[in-house]
Amino acid sequence: MASRVNTSLTLIPKQKYRRRNHRSSRFSNILDPDSQPLSTLGNFKALPLEIFQIILRCLSVKDISVLSMVSKTVSQHVINYISTSSGSKRLLLQEFHNLELPDRRQDCTILEHYRSLGLLFKRCTLLLPTKERLKYIHKILAEVSCFKFNGCVTPLQCFGLPCYGMFLQTLTAGWDELECHRVYNFLCELTNLSRNMQTVVCSKPGNARKLELWVRLFCRNVLLDHWTHRSDSAFWLTCILKPWPMVNQARLLYIIFGPVAPQDGQVVWQKMIEGPADEPSLKGLADAIKLLYDTGTKEWTADDVISLVDELSVVPREWLLENNARLLILSGNSICFTFMASKAMNGRAIELARLIVFLALVCEKELYCMDWAVKMTQKVCKVFSTPVERNNFLQSVANAFAYVIMEMLQSVMSEDHDEDNRSFLNLFHLVHAQANFHKEVLYLTMNTLST
Repeated sequence: MASRVNTSLTLIPKQKYRRRNHRSSRFSNILDPDSQPLSTLGNFKALPLEIFQIILRCLSVKDISVLSMVSKTVSQHVINYISTSSGSKRLLLQEFHNLELPDRRQDCTILEHYRSLGLLFKRCTLLLPTKERLKYIHKILAEVSCFKFNGCVTPLQCFGLPCYGMFLQTLTAGWDELECHRVYNFLCELTNLSRNMQTVVCSKPGNARKLELWVRLFCRNVLLDHWTHRSDSAFWLTCILKPWPMVNQARLLYIIFGPVAPQDGQVVWQKMIEGPADEPSLKGLADAIKLLYDTGTKEWTADDVISLVDELSVVPREWLLENNARLLILSGNSICFTFMASKAMNGRAIELARLIVFLALVCEKELYCMDWAVKMTQKVCKVFSTPVERNNFLQSVANAFAYVIMEMLQSVMSEDHDEDNRSFLNLFHLVHAQANFHKEVLYLTMNTLST
């Protein structure tokens, strides 16, 4: 019995000792500095660095980005390859002015290249702090002159800024707001964007035409146009606008999204003042306003957006009411009603009545349903608190139709007829707008009585 017990007692420590030896040998392999490169480089450890870089040259940009995630060591080798002259020459394509291929297929190809390149930089700099990532990326991209603010002599024929924007969009996709704010501040410091914005918003409209063009191109092509999610676009537009007072926000909005001359791309400041503007001239502004209103960002309340629309309508001077009405229609029902209700609550019923006349005129010209204008008027009537106020407002609408028709008639009679009879046609449309507006009012009234 004793011998058996002794044998069992001597066996147990041996089993423990063997198990401990097995574990310690495994951990020693992991911690051994000589074995570490083998575990991270794998079979690449046997290759000279030059051969490794030759292999990278044979891979696509997407494949290199996948390879960079294998390990920290491989990622560092990829970074070193990017920093070489041959690596940067291969990766930083600069064929931004090649218009030989039809339908801009060349532009689409180079855009996809920079999307892949953004993913490569995103992956190979993953372990770096945001500030260090941005410094490294700037160091690599600094040699591309078309990526710089005011860096290309033919910016309208250049696809450099859109490629830069696609690169940044891919790089920062999924980053939190704090990191994206750092990116925006880094770009502002790098390009003097804030100072350039201050110059264009404080100068007389049109005095700094070239700088206005560059602010527009940089903001649109680099910061705003490549996002698929509206919330991302709203974030970057907020970064651009929010540091400025409301009057400057309206100026910037017009510079970035307002109408431009087709021949030189410069902002047309008199477009909203001199005559009726077409839908393409206002669509960019309307889309930007909807973006701020609909995405529900905490930085923009409904009152903020309505104040911005009100301020925009006097940039650079007071717009024609027809252009105001067209902008509101393009901005959507919610913004249009909120804008009109704000005027009703602030005792500006006469202004509101004239605005309704031009809403009806735009509906008539563009063949929109006139019952929309009538229903919007009916909805605004409910904002007035007493029947007397509602009746006075409806009387103001009827009077506004008469006053505007008389104004246009006097304009037609006092001026020489232009070749396309624009003034007479405007009067013609307004008379039809009044008739169709009142027809829809009668339909609405009769349908209400019949029920």
